[in-house]
Amino acid sequence: MKKLINDPFDVVDEMFEGFISANDHIIKPVGKRSIARLESPIAGKVGIVVGGGSGHLPAFAGYVGKGMADGAAFGNIFASPPSKPVVEATVAVNGGAGVMYTYGNYQGDCINFDKAQDQCREMGIPVQSVVLNDDVLSAPKDQASKRRGIGGLFLVWHVAGAKAEQMASLDEVVAATQKANNNTRTVGVGLSSCIVPANGQPTFSLADDEMEIGLGIHGEPGVKRVKARGIDSVIDEIMESILADLDYKGSDVALLVNGLGGSPAEELYVVYRRVKQICDANKINIRFKHVGEQVTALEMAGVSVSLMRLDTELHDLITNAVVDTCMYKKL
Repeated sequence: MKKLINDPFDVVDEMFEGFISANDHIIKPVGKRSIARLESPIAGKVGIVVGGGSGHLPAFAGYVGKGMADGAAFGNIFASPPSKPVVEATVAVNGGAGVMYTYGNYQGDCINFDKAQDQCREMGIPVQSVVLNDDVLSAPKDQASKRRGIGGLFLVWHVAGAKAEQMASLDEVVAATQKANNNTRTVGVGLSSCIVPANGQPTFSLADDEMEIGLGIHGEPGVKRVKARGIDSVIDEIMESILADLDYKGSDVALLVNGLGGSPAEELYVVYRRVKQICDANKINIRFKHVGEQVTALEMAGVSVSLMRLDTELHDLITNAVVDTCMYKKL
């Protein structure tokens, strides 16, 4: 294993130290594993707290700043943060209008964010949660509540942050975020595994002529392993799954082509090209688009494609938003 680290068990703490120092014009530490916007708490604004395991930057901490999240809690690599840093972030961002938690649908995150929510409510802080579940292939449509949250988190948080910046109420921010989640679908494909530093070995193995379709962002195996082939046919299969799960035909959409950490930008634009062709063929109008590494899995090679179906509210929120976070800007 060759990585730019010291002791594998110190990676998260040393990353946290460097991350805060590099972004001290945007964020401040509010605990050992928690951060908040520099100007927090903002009076009258709903605070948004995100979080999850480390290993996914820019998610989750990279989206703290104007226009997205107000605070974030860090866990170990691919491990949920305990409730304490979530509570610390909540207290730090509470400006009197309440706080919304929004995070991916993973058991550890659900348990620990729910625990933090209960603790903060006992302290008198109104807290509501929106759990994100955009991963089409992780569970059947009739069991969508079991689906994981993956690359579509980026699009949903775009909406959530924009709504909160309008000084909307907690109920209004939650409703917009839930609507965004309900209209977002994602499918990913992996070309390689990743190595959790403390383990020192790939999470799974793929032969040189194999790829994994439907994999998660923690190195979970995909729903099927196939022979490597030209990317157009892979994207055809991915888009077929997305379009079969939600009726996007004739709709306005937001599109994310998301690198998983180990694929060059050149390849992501090849993917975007094919996605655009499929959208055009189905009269799907791309109103917001982004290509880049937004929700990663360490050094995993691969890509995910996310579509969010837009109504007037979602369109205006995501296209007009001004975002200035640690690792993503939209001016």
